[in-house]
Amino acid sequence: MGGADEGAAHRMIIVDLSPAISPDLPVWPGDPRVTLRQPYHLARGDDVTLTELTMSAHTGAHVDAPAHYVRGGAGVDQLPLEAMVGPAWVADTGEAEVITAAVLEGLDIPPGTVRLLLRTRNTSRGLLRRPEFHTDFVALTADAARWLADRRIRLVGIDYLSIAPYDLLAPTHRILLEAGVVIIEGLDMTDAAPGAWMLACLPLKLKDGDGAPVRAILMQGA
Repeated sequence: MGGADEGAAHRMIIVDLSPAISPDLPVWPGDPRVTLRQPYHLARGDDVTLTELTMSAHTGAHVDAPAHYVRGGAGVDQLPLEAMVGPAWVADTGEAEVITAAVLEGLDIPPGTVRLLLRTRNTSRGLLRRPEFHTDFVALTADAARWLADRRIRLVGIDYLSIAPYDLLAPTHRILLEAGVVIIEGLDMTDAAPGAWMLACLPLKLKDGDGAPVRAILMQGA
């Protein structure tokens, strides 16, 4: 049978993983807060409304390019787009306070997974929805980064502003970036159910940029 029921059965589900860019977003200590200024506005009698935006390239949902931690590393404009579009697996790490290789081993990630998004207790705590920065976010240890690199993961994403612990940033970042793993940080995983999805996650093309904002979405269905 066709009709409305068939159409509903094949409706695509889209989950937006990018939090809205606003002054309410948390930012890394020392980074500029998001500021939005409108030098022209229709309500003031101007011909147009125009917004000036000031922010770090590592605010909200964003990608880390190798240039962020690797001397001579590629900029964001050189990242392979095919790594950021395609099948992805969403894994929930539960109440783990840190993600080690042992935690990853216990997630039953399907063989052949190349894009992995991690939903952690950062999401259940609502950290991205709080303007103040928190140092006790869940992140990956260096041995977890090696675990991902050894399994040829091409992209890993997480639900706060760093893939690495606050007090030990360099090792995890360098292991992943030197292995060619694309890092996506600051994802809003609130509505991302564990399991198989299609991911589209494209960064602004900032020439030689060490990072850039992304609009990341998950898709299921026709």
